Amino acid sequence: MTEGSILESLGSEIVGIVTPVSICMLLVVLLVQSLTPHGSDAPVASIAMLVYDEQPTDSFTEKLGGAMLNALVFVIIVALVTFLLVVLFYFRCTKFLRAYMGFSAFMVLAYMGGGVVVLLIQNFSIPIDAITFLVMLYNFATVGVLAVFFSKMPIFVTQGYLVIIGVLVAFWFTMLPEWTTWVLLMAMALYDVVAVLLPGGPLNMLVELAIARDEDIPALIYEARPSARNIAPMPNSPHSVSINSSATDLAGQATQIPPRWRRRVVTAPPPSNASIQLPANAVNESAINQETVRPVGISALRTESQPQPPGQAQALVPPHSTVVMDGVEGNSRAGGRSEIVNIEALLDDVAGNGESGVLSGAIKLGLGDFIFYSVLVGRAAMYDMMTVYACYLAIVAGLGSTLVLLTVWRRALPALPISITLGVIFYLLTRFLVDPFIVNLSTHYVYF
Repeated sequence: MTEGSILESLGSEIVGIVTPVSICMLLVVLLVQSLTPHGSDAPVASIAMLVYDEQPTDSFTEKLGGAMLNALVFVIIVALVTFLLVVLFYFRCTKFLRAYMGFSAFMVLAYMGGGVVVLLIQNFSIPIDAITFLVMLYNFATVGVLAVFFSKMPIFVTQGYLVIIGVLVAFWFTMLPEWTTWVLLMAMALYDVVAVLLPGGPLNMLVELAIARDEDIPALIYEARPSARNIAPMPNSPHSVSINSSATDLAGQATQIPPRWRRRVVTAPPPSNASIQLPANAVNESAINQETVRPVGISALRTESQPQPPGQAQALVPPHSTVVMDGVEGNSRAGGRSEIVNIEALLDDVAGNGESGVLSGAIKLGLGDFIFYSVLVGRAAMYDMMTVYACYLAIVAGLGSTLVLLTVWRRALPALPISITLGVIFYLLTRFLVDPFIVNLSTHYVYF
């Protein structure tokens, strides 16, 4: 892959993730500015306040200690629920998990969404009767559950509902007390590192289990649309070569290939008699030479400049050959004029690597990352917009750094630590250093 294609692919992937994250944060900021203009912490009952209920009259040590206890209890509950999810997924309770996730999404859209809409109706004096409101709310929540879990709808509908779910949960989290909110954000960033990177972490176990079974994780995960690319004609079956196959048939097959992170390493001895016969016109029309097909990623299709005799061609290495991440090991008959490695590995790499492929693998981001990013900027919006701008830039910079590391390490990475750490640092610097400095300059007519 050339340098230009790498930058183009990385840029499109970053835009595909940063755009919905930015929309989610923008909507949360607008809701906070509209419904809590004075930045006061509204009383709210939450699982994040089981131990300590922060009061404005409490001392510094009481607020800090109570906030740490709340964050610790919240992280423990999240870890236990995640381990329970791993156990249920291990015992293949997928239908139950989907039903539970669907019920949770319905409650978020109906209960939390209904509460936000009621606040908007009261704040802006929108005329609407109760029956119409309930019918619209029920239809809205039902369609959202179907779009996310149980039905194949246009991808922008599913993505839109995922962003809405993130906005609703994040807005209610902004109603937590200030100290509890900030300590909880840092605690979740640390938990994200442990859960994803450590071998015994619940999220790491869940991802490894999903990879081993070649199954999707039943969870709220935002997936960007893969970008379409052109591809040279290639065989559409691991057991036969049809050079005249149309690109449409190949595209239909390639879309079913699992993404790069779900690639398998399968080792078995190849059969000794691996040869097939091709029609003469198929070989002649293919014009097999070194210029038509070039290496792609971890797989390659290598041929010599001399054409094969009409009617004969070397066999494709069957799917039992060894495929490794940094290369492809395939066995073909000695003395052959061409070496064609496993075409399934080639198609797998085309789909995962994105070069000359029909579809490139899409980056997936958990909805929890959307939520905590938005909670940070929502809490910053309760102070002033300057802190919002600083926190937004810090979060986007951290997310971009995480995506760059993702392309280097090529494994699941936590998306919270860098962004949340930079966001908290920029919030503190802006609120206690930059903002007083700018206000001081403005009051003395030095800066307008």
